[in-house]
Amino acid sequence: AGVPVLASEALEQGRVLADHYAHLLIHGALHAQGWDHETPGDARRMEARESELMRSLGLPDPWI
Repeated sequence: AGVPVLASEALEQGRVLADHYAHLLIHGALHAQGWDHETPGDARRMEARESELMRSLGLPDPWI
């Protein structure tokens, strides 16, 4: 997605653009490591890991 799309998503979600980028990078890195969200259980685990990693960087939880 291009910058305008990501900026629009961040605005719609009430998030800082840089935090949205960080979340997308973490999300993609987890996929590269084999994580997925095909089932509800997988989605819960992946979201929890994303939240943990964001917090470890001092960034807000993307799922709140």
